Amino acid sequence: METIGNFIVTLADFLGGYPLFFLLIGGGLYLFIRSGAVSLRRLPAAVKALRVKSGDEKTGQISSVQALASAIAATVGLGNIAGVAIALTVGGPGAIFWMWISALIGMCTKYHEGTLSVMYKGTDSEGRTRGGMMYIIERAFGPRWRFAAMFFAFAGMFGTLCILNANQLTQAVVSATTTPDYLAQSEFLNMLGSLVGSGPETALRLIIGLTIAIVVAVVVLNGVKRIARVASVLVPFMVAVYFVMVLYIIITHFERVPTVIAMIFEEAFNLRAGIGALAGIALIGARRAALVNEAGIGTASIMHGQSKNTEPVREGLVAMLAPAFDSGFVCTCTAMALLLCVDFTNPGEIRGLDMCMEAFGKNVPFGSTLLLIVVASFALSSMFSYSYYGTSCASYLFGEKRARLYTWLYILSLVVFAVIPVGVAVGFTDLFYALMAIPSMATLLILGGRVRAATKEYFSRTKNSTGQNSPDQNTTNPNSHTEQ
Repeated sequence: METIGNFIVTLADFLGGYPLFFLLIGGGLYLFIRSGAVSLRRLPAAVKALRVKSGDEKTGQISSVQALASAIAATVGLGNIAGVAIALTVGGPGAIFWMWISALIGMCTKYHEGTLSVMYKGTDSEGRTRGGMMYIIERAFGPRWRFAAMFFAFAGMFGTLCILNANQLTQAVVSATTTPDYLAQSEFLNMLGSLVGSGPETALRLIIGLTIAIVVAVVVLNGVKRIARVASVLVPFMVAVYFVMVLYIIITHFERVPTVIAMIFEEAFNLRAGIGALAGIALIGARRAALVNEAGIGTASIMHGQSKNTEPVREGLVAMLAPAFDSGFVCTCTAMALLLCVDFTNPGEIRGLDMCMEAFGKNVPFGSTLLLIVVASFALSSMFSYSYYGTSCASYLFGEKRARLYTWLYILSLVVFAVIPVGVAVGFTDLFYALMAIPSMATLLILGGRVRAATKEYFSRTKNSTGQNSPDQNTTNPNSHTEQ
């Protein structure tokens, strides 16, 4: 078993490293160029698309805005905090600039995902409208390519397990609320620990894991509508609290803000250490952002495929705002707070969440407690959306009724992952996460021409439309047939 575990970790480290980076960033850059820089040119139209309402229960279960909030809820997580700290430690301030570049490329990739998710919707075993990369592959390429759709769905069931979120949230709560002395002196935790054959810390992690599982169950067992409603409230709340904390740091360190901004741009193109070092900084920043926003992985297509929207391009415009929000706005908030509070000229060992907790704790009133609340919100929101991603993949493979069993297994796994060491388990899910990207990016690249044609037609129609005939009222949905 140890040999198998080591093999899984090694393979996951390889596929989830530079091969995944070049697939996501290289493929995204190709789509960016081929689409005529759609994520730059059409950003105003994307913001405007948020205000458009259309569709009914027959075309989907949630609105485009709810789909966007749910997709952001999945991607805004610990990576936006701990991941940025790691990127700054390894790559320095210049890594942030390349995060921005990666976010811009990711926006274009998400645009293609969102467009195709509505263009090629499918139905589940109970006849309800469904979306996702598996349906895109089957409907765009025909039944002969269903094996690729099944490959994506199978990888998706495991790749969307929230192992790291459950484990790291539990660790953060334990670290913030207890000390070794408290654990040793707690009669209840020691008694519970003896009952489960372990120590008091494991007992506390078990309690936290059960609490997480109950909270997640209350939300996800009520389906995608409940997930979308909770995400629509939770995402603005948690980001607003986080932004206020960062704003407080910016105001109290305002004299250093110009220096920090200059540092980001200077270090992004710093040639003093050589071309190799510059390339390394660029790769660190871009790779971190690519892993945070999940552009090209295919997960967002599952949520946007549930939108009531019948206009593929408009859904794509909404979808492309997610990387701007998570890899752009939230990651920038973290970077500014850390760069203003921490000396990265000699950062020492690689640190993540603990560095952020220390920085906010020292520089914001009740900073550690508030950041813990934000971290908990980030982690829980990811668990909500990921449960739907995995359940949708299970539904595609085994039918809707059997997929409900997967939902219960997903909830149970949160308790297990909160308690056990996660080395091999994380490698296991990372491996399947990387495997999702292979059919997903291949599909986006092959169907890029159809997205470009739909984009041209949509904006031509929008430009020529009158007040009496809105472009969405005359939409022809390419989802009405399967292209062989």
